[in-house]
Order: sequence, then structure tokens, then C-alpha cells
Amino acid sequence: MTTRRRLLAGIVTGILAGPGRGHAQPTKPARIGRLSPLSAEADDSNLAAFRRGLRELGWVEGQHYTIETRFADGKGDRLPGLAAELVRDRVDLILIGSTPGTLAVKKATTTIPIVMVTTGDPVAGGLVASMRRPGGNVTGVTALGQALNVKRLEILKETLPGVARVAVLANTRSPYTRQFLAERDDAARAPGLQVRVHEGRDLAFGPA
Repeated sequence: MTTRRRLLAGIVTGILAGPGRGHAQPTKPARIGRLSPLSAEADDSNLAAFRRGLRELGWVEGQHYTIETRFADGKGDRLPGLAAELVRDRVDLILIGSTPGTLAVKKATTTIPIVMVTTGDPVAGGLVASMRRPGGNVTGVTALGQALNVKRLEILKETLPGVARVAVLANTRSPYTRQFLAERDDAARAPGLQVRVHEGRDLAFGPA
């Protein structure tokens, strides 16, 4: 967790410091826009970790940067409007932690740097052109969580040998879920499980 926090903070400070300046602080406080699909309360731990990462790199809030926050409160249809607000406020960078939110920000601006945190495949999700050359104004980190589907099922079967059927609650509109659906039979075959997917319709809580 510490490594990922520092990596994310390093990406942000590297962009805000400008070309050739490493992680040097800007001459005036940089304005970071934070767009979250969650409520302010639910997102508090994420922002706290991000601030710790910046602090570890010598960045002091109020002196080197400020954060403009927008929270969708679990309502996915609010993300495009909130993204547009941050763009109109002319923040220097937008930090986003969900695939629907990243797509909303990407549609709202092609010039403001976007730093995403996702557990899915950003290429399959239409966020970047490729992992090696993302292109455009989107960068960030990904855990490629969907690659662990088979291992998760194997661990579940080892922990509870009597389990035969597994229910998965998922956002079936997400490209990552579509990938899982395409692979679920292979994923379940090894541990000998029957996997049934039930749709969750709230886009705000799709794969991060």
C-alpha cells in the first residue's frame, strides 16, 4: 500500500513540477482536482493516503498544493457534471479513482492531465491507447485486478471446500465485467465451481 501511495504521489508531483524539474515544488500552490464516485466520508481514507504520499515527498498542503474535491455520492450520472465543474475551475490536474469517472473527465478535457487509479485494464476500458504508450492526457496506476479472478476462486474453494455455487454482484455494463463474463467458465472450471453473475446497476460503484 505504501509503495502504491508513493507511486501515485510521485506521478502527480512529477506532472505538476513540470518537465525537467523532477519532484521540485511549483512556485505557487498547484490546484489538484479530486473527483470521486463516493461520498466525502467514504473517500476520506483515500484522500488521507494520497496526502500522506505527497507529504512523504516533501509537499505541504496549502504551501505547495491545494485540493478541490467533488463527490458523486454514489450517483454515477453526476460524474460528467462534476468533471465539467473541475475543468471550468481550471485545476492543474485531476485525480480520479473509477473507470466511469475517468471516462467522464477524459470527455470533459483533452488538455488537463488526468491521473487515474484503476483495478481494471485501462486499455480494455477505453482509458488509454496502450500500456506502454497511453497517449492523450491520461496516465496513472492499475492493479489489473481482473487477472486475479481465477486465483480468487481457487482460494475460495480451498478455504470452503464444500462450496459448489458462487454468486457475483457486478456492473455488467463495465468492459471489465464483460471480460470476466467471457472468462468466467474457464475461471470456475479449475476449482469446480458454478458461477452466477447478478447485475448491479449503479455505475458509480463499477470497477475502480
